[in-house]
This record gives sequence, structure tokens and C-alpha cells, in this order.
Amino acid sequence: MKIVCCVKYVPDATADRKFAADHTVDRVGVDGVLSELDEYAVEEALQIREGADDCEIIVVTVGPEPARAAILKSLQMGADAGVHVVDEAIHGSDAVGTSLVLAKAVERQQADLVLCGMASTDGSMSVVPAMLAERLGLAQLTFGTEVAVDGTTVRVRRDDDAASEIIEATLPVLISVTDQANEPRYPSFKGIMAAKKKPVQTLTLADLGIDSSEVGTEAAWTKVEEMRARPPRSAGTIVAADDGAGAERLVEFLASQKFI
Repeated sequence: MKIVCCVKYVPDATADRKFAADHTVDRVGVDGVLSELDEYAVEEALQIREGADDCEIIVVTVGPEPARAAILKSLQMGADAGVHVVDEAIHGSDAVGTSLVLAKAVERQQADLVLCGMASTDGSMSVVPAMLAERLGLAQLTFGTEVAVDGTTVRVRRDDDAASEIIEATLPVLISVTDQANEPRYPSFKGIMAAKKKPVQTLTLADLGIDSSEVGTEAAWTKVEEMRARPPRSAGTIVAADDGAGAERLVEFLASQKFI
């Protein structure tokens, strides 16, 4: 079995995230990491491999040169090889353009199973897995909280507020998993050292047969028109001492904010 995991390099949530001058997310001038939600997809692939006789895991990412770090983290966790699509023309692509590039890269792998996180931690749109499945012509089992592979049969449990459902499909198939699916492992020292020797293939749009006019800012269906800095948090209203009117002022404040 060959499993392809699609992963994304995103700005670190603890860093000072910001937009660049062209209203796209600044992915170069800020520390980046493997998207936390994609770690669950990598972990799911590793667990599936543990129960399979012959299984290879390939991680695929799209992004600038620093995005290679997302592949490296996945290799350190235990993936076998990586594919990095890097091309200046991709800059500014939205979900539609990104799904096109990913689809062309994944097609080359002839995967039996494609795994994705349920969303990226920067865009949080949750639409790329479905778009990718459509482009690849695969059945999609999205938002899985439990995955079981038995031969060529795949079963996914999906939980919502009212009920749980079991969905079944036959390989090849695309699955996206939630942050309830597993607990991603930390790379071991052995895994970190082994990752240095694992192959990573670099591809461009030309390698994938994609014209630059199909991706990038100009081809994007969605764009950021305006942005503004979040206002600083106010100090709030403080009642220094209770002179007998503290309760009254508290009620007035709650009423003015429409809490009561």
C-alpha cells in the first residue's frame, strides 16, 4: 500500500503572525511549523502502516523553500519520503489553486490512500481535502475520528453533535482526519537522525504540467481586500473600593454590554 499525506507549512501560532504587503500571509518573515492538524494525518498513516505488511508513506507539501521543514518533521515522525512543490508562481494561490497543484503532485505517486488534516491552522477553510478528492476522482471520507483499513476496505467513523456514522469505501480513497483521531507522536532521536537520509523530491509547476496562469494571486477565486491590526485589549472597568454602590455599578455595566 502507498499512502500520501498532504501537509502544510504554516506560521507558528505563538509567533507574531501578519500579512505581507500584497495582502497574503507572510510565510517567510515569520517562524513556521508543520500544521498541527496535519500531524494527525501523518500519525494516522503511521498507525495504518504498523498494521500493514508492506506500506510506504510519502508526504507532499506546496510552499516556499522554508516549507521543506514541514516535510522534515513528517520524516522525523516516521514517513518514508517527501515531495516538495516549490515555485514562485504559486505565491498567493487560494484553496482552488492549491488543490490543483496538490492533485498533480499526488497523481504522480499513484497512491492507494490519500490522507489530509481536516483543515490548515492558518486558513481554516476545510475545503482542500474535498477539492483534492474531486480532482483525483476519489471517494472522500472527511472529518474522520476513527479509521480502520482491512485489505481494500476502509471504514471511517464521523462524529457530530447529534450522532456518529460509519462510512465505508474501497481503496483508492481520500480521508481527512480530525484532532480526535489520534495523538501524534514526538519524533525520537533515532527518527530525527534517520530523517536526514530520507529522499525529498523537489518539483516545479513545469514538472507537473501546470501553467503559471492557473495559480497564484491573479488566478485566485478569493482574495483579502482589506486588513487591520487587532485593537489592543483595554484595561477594563475596575471598581477600586466598594463604597456601597459597587453592586449597582456592576449591574449597570452588565446591562450596558447586554449581558443582562
